[in-house]
Amino acid sequence: MSETHSPRRVLRSIGAVLAGMVVGIVITLGTDELLHVVGVFPPWGQSMVGFDGALLLATAYRVVYGVAGSYIIARLAPNRPMLHALVGGVIGLVVSAVGAVATWNSGPAFGPHWYPLALVVTALPSAWAGGKLRLIQLRQPAQVSAGSTL
Repeated sequence: MSETHSPRRVLRSIGAVLAGMVVGIVITLGTDELLHVVGVFPPWGQSMVGFDGALLLATAYRVVYGVAGSYIIARLAPNRPMLHALVGGVIGLVVSAVGAVATWNSGPAFGPHWYPLALVVTALPSAWAGGKLRLIQLRQPAQVSAGSTL
């Protein structure tokens, strides 16, 4: 078996994607809970209708967290960081699309239809941005250590 497809490398790839996704999910849910507690969002289960500003905020931080999660995926990837980040993005796209379909006509607790569509639309660009940040970081010359002379 080639080094590129060794079982260890495959497990590291899977682990990188899972780690980035878990971080993104945990910080998203934590932020959601905090915003419910402080009253930016209504209590859980109540209508999100009329909370377009709060949903816009939620969309914005989900994009930021998506970029961060994708960066983590790319950072932990054993090779091809952009591909790994985009795999995470495709998973996010599929999950967002399934969520949009599942909640489409489920009532006002899920807010207006633009919100789940925004999550679908932003999944891949967020993943690309996280992967791109890692690629930019990899292209930077090594930092000069604090004690060395030029």
